Amino acid sequence: MLVHICCSVDSHFFLEKLQNDFPEERLTGFFYDPNIHPYSEYRLRYLDVERSCKKLGIELLEGEYDFEAWMEAVRGLECEPEKGKRCEVCFDKRFDVSAHKALELGEKKMTTTLLVSPLKSQEQLKRVGDEFYKKNGVEFIAVDYRSGGGTQDQSRVTKEQQLYRQDYCGCIYGLSMQRDAQDKLMDEMFSPISGAVLPASIEERLSLYKERMQLEDEGKEYKIQKHKFLNYRQFTCKLTVGKSTSILAYALSYSTLSRKKTEGKIEFEIEGIHYFNREEMRFITLDRFNELTCRSYASVKELIYHPLSYEEEADLRMKLTKNIYDLTPIIVVKEIPNEKISLFLDAKIYEDTKEKIIKI
Repeated sequence: MLVHICCSVDSHFFLEKLQNDFPEERLTGFFYDPNIHPYSEYRLRYLDVERSCKKLGIELLEGEYDFEAWMEAVRGLECEPEKGKRCEVCFDKRFDVSAHKALELGEKKMTTTLLVSPLKSQEQLKRVGDEFYKKNGVEFIAVDYRSGGGTQDQSRVTKEQQLYRQDYCGCIYGLSMQRDAQDKLMDEMFSPISGAVLPASIEERLSLYKERMQLEDEGKEYKIQKHKFLNYRQFTCKLTVGKSTSILAYALSYSTLSRKKTEGKIEFEIEGIHYFNREEMRFITLDRFNELTCRSYASVKELIYHPLSYEEEADLRMKLTKNIYDLTPIIVVKEIPNEKISLFLDAKIYEDTKEKIIKI
């Protein structure tokens, strides 16, 4: 039996039940989910499914990540709600590819872990699956592992196996609508030009789950724990000197302006820190930055494209302000301007959670 797999939270519990209920069937997992966006999230979900299938002794195949073809398939359905027409087209595409993969492998039966997801309609899935049975001759096995306490059992298995519990279905349209309804920043879509790994980003989680797999391969015990913290994302930093001269500037992480824009002049300097006459803003030169961080950046542009880590910037902020809760805008420039300065800084601070590994 070919089993289309969407994520480990659904698949691990589902595959365990299938192994128990269909002991005569050789199960083959097929991860085909071109709807998942961004690609880093796709890699993270595949990584956790790979670990899950390894634990269960199930062969896993990976389908093509043909995201552009998926986007074309759902064109015009971008604003459809969850469980609406867009989801049905998405099921159609994934069932079609999965059914043909089953035929290619000589399988006569197929099913999908989407059946166990509380976000999906089992009736919708069964209807689509039955239609493909008629077209392709691959029987769709529509099991119901949700009812009778199944959802609670699935939650228990997820916790016991420390599976990656994503908090959105997968596609960009569902994600944007969900974040709008939550009035929450869609930080999954942030991708700095520097390639830096941001706190609580998908890339940070991907690195953590790779470390987890390495610990398991080495036979080391661990726990994955969540903790709350104050997160930060910066949209834009633009500095103008005089009437219209733009100069490159770098704002340290956790730099914030209440109204996003301010104007004024440098008022005084103490120990290489230049104080602005408004908004408690501070400037340092690139040379001073290099001195305090033991770096040798040749230009502010180089700093923008190859910044310090968030931890290193936090250490620098502590050196400059002596306050771990400081949110003062700290701006790095090549030379301190003598003229009027206009700064536009669009950034957001918000409560968030992140995971960390505790080695036992």
